Amino acid sequence: MEAIMEIFGTGMFFYFFIVAAIFAIGDFAGIVTKAKLSSVFVALLLFLVGFLTGILPGDIIKRAGLTEIGSMSVALLIFHMGTMINIKQLIQEYKTVITAILSMVVVMIACFAAAPIIGMENALVIIPVMNGGIIATQIMTGAAMTSGLTFAAGLATILYAIKKFAGAYPASLFGVREAKIILEEYRANKEKFESQKEAGASEDAPPKYGFADKYDKYFTDYVCLAVTVLFAWIAVGMGKLIPTINYSIWALVFGAIAGYMRWVPARILEKGRISGLISMVIFAIIVPSLAKVTVEQLVTMGFYMMVVFAFSLVAIFVCFYVLPGWKIRGSRNLAVGIALGQFLGFPATFLIANEIAKAVTDDEKEQQAVLSVIMPSYVVAGLATVTTFSIVIAGIFVKFI
Repeated sequence: MEAIMEIFGTGMFFYFFIVAAIFAIGDFAGIVTKAKLSSVFVALLLFLVGFLTGILPGDIIKRAGLTEIGSMSVALLIFHMGTMINIKQLIQEYKTVITAILSMVVVMIACFAAAPIIGMENALVIIPVMNGGIIATQIMTGAAMTSGLTFAAGLATILYAIKKFAGAYPASLFGVREAKIILEEYRANKEKFESQKEAGASEDAPPKYGFADKYDKYFTDYVCLAVTVLFAWIAVGMGKLIPTINYSIWALVFGAIAGYMRWVPARILEKGRISGLISMVIFAIIVPSLAKVTVEQLVTMGFYMMVVFAFSLVAIFVCFYVLPGWKIRGSRNLAVGIALGQFLGFPATFLIANEIAKAVTDDEKEQQAVLSVIMPSYVVAGLATVTTFSIVIAGIFVKFI
């Protein structure tokens, strides 16, 4: 092995391979366990163990040459996520969106309530992470690291890695309860469900057709990348021109408008066949926050995370099951499931909705009846919180770090 290392060395490509290999192992674990183990959790756990044991250098991301490209990629990915937002679907599911936004406020209040225990600085950093996903995590950990809040940055990263575990079981539990109610109604009145389904299908307008569809063949890999970089550049410029509005909010708004108007293809980086690399480097640039974590801090972080999850889950249950917060959506069980969407995001909400339908019945038509109610609510909840509003919240909260 030493002879091989002498020949090939331990330069940038070696460390890039190590980083890519760790994320590949995470993906492999996710596939083997059928998503029971989060691929992100496995990858970040391997990095954390590597840093604590000294096997991995603390600056491995920098040595791999990913620091600058990772920072630059954030605006690209946010614009890409903006093109995924289905504004029409959000409008149609407005009760779900209102419930989801309210649930984000509830979690914010829960985190502030926990601040006397975990510290206000930590609470400010983790609130957008609890509300969102990788983008919110990157924005907050980056700001925390810059401000010298290394503990808060590490806490936010680990919190992001494990929060799906905190949300998946209760989201499934309350979803199954709702699914059983839906099944009873379906079996009692199948004609009503079928007529509602047909009415819904007749109301669906044909897909919006625009510039991106008309000139689809011209949106090649390089064109998609160039368009994305252009809007990212403008978003960053607007963030400097109007400092009160973070560039992430501009990038999201530009993406949502351009995607909805069909000026650019939806999921533009996927069409440009570069989303995988961009996503990996985004994940990579939150890794350095783990390099600063010590074993002693890890114990404290574990306690803080239990406090945050306990406060948040209890607050969600009280607001949407005990108190009348559920009335917005019209169902206690569904309201709690929607509120937990911020812990999961898309596509986790999509997968859980399918698991719920399969858990309550083997009949395909009955599964479709369940999915007709559960699926849009869960999917929109994940898109509204993690994909959309958490980025706005992170853009606001980052100003206080």
